[in-house]
Amino acid sequence: MREAVVAATGMRSELLAQERAPLEPELLERTEQGDLIVEKLAYTTYTGLRVPTYALYPRDRTDRLPAVLACHGHGIGQRAALGLDAAGAVADEPGIHNRFAIELASRGLFVLVPEIIGFGDRRLQADLDADPLASTYSCLPIALQLLLCGTTLAGLRINEAAIALDYLETREEVDHRRIGAFGFSGGGLIASLTAAADARVRAAVLCGYANTYKGSILDRPHCVDNYVPGMLQLAEQPDILGLIAPRPLFIESGLSDTVFPIQSTREAILRLQTIYGEHGAEGLLDYDLFPGGHEISGRRSYDWLASRLWAADVSDLPPQSMSIIP
Repeated sequence: MREAVVAATGMRSELLAQERAPLEPELLERTEQGDLIVEKLAYTTYTGLRVPTYALYPRDRTDRLPAVLACHGHGIGQRAALGLDAAGAVADEPGIHNRFAIELASRGLFVLVPEIIGFGDRRLQADLDADPLASTYSCLPIALQLLLCGTTLAGLRINEAAIALDYLETREEVDHRRIGAFGFSGGGLIASLTAAADARVRAAVLCGYANTYKGSILDRPHCVDNYVPGMLQLAEQPDILGLIAPRPLFIESGLSDTVFPIQSTREAILRLQTIYGEHGAEGLLDYDLFPGGHEISGRRSYDWLASRLWAADVSDLPPQSMSIIP
């Protein structure tokens, strides 16, 4: 099924293969914030696509660190993961992203937060011109144009996530055997499918996302990035998430989440428990259903991911990989 999922998303489309470009990373700014180093940088994924990115890691590291690809959800973009507002200033409230990038870096991890295409500084120029500080996003027009070219918005975002893993492997601070993914909401889609298709992701946390298509995507309005042609003909969402097995997976969801309803999250967890059991990996699936809505809690997931990535046997897991980069 893994091959079919890759095909459905258009990850291997001719367009993406032709337009792949060298990374050409550039450090733009480096500051100290408490015990953390915070870098602003940029790298290239495809022709004309430059990705503004934050990198956060402990200032006093003594060795290579486990790393996390942090996939933000809908809103103002990457800045929300650091608890910043759209202008880049520290926000008064942590918001639904709960400063998760800061929290993970504070646990000794190297955290990479790319701006996902269609959000923040990577919106279409017309949206940027209309209101540079708005939390609007450009998903629909980008998705429609990509469909015309034979791929999907999900496919482009997942490929860019895999290129972010390529970038992580170039960093001397990172132990590239210990890379995880943390995704919230729409970022959960990216983190889950990247992990399903690329075994460099050794452990994953999905917040406000794990559900069923019937219980959420087909039940209420959603952003167009969730709709991948033919995906439901392949499997329901929990079976696609099950492609991550037997690697460690943590599901987090708010009991009052109205975007991905909790009852369907429970159904997804039950199915995932069966899948992990079939792999003999029951202990590698965990979850937290917390009092709250469509938001990141982190009350258990932050420590869980850090402990899994630091675990001595994380680099000895059986390979599940296929290259999703053409």
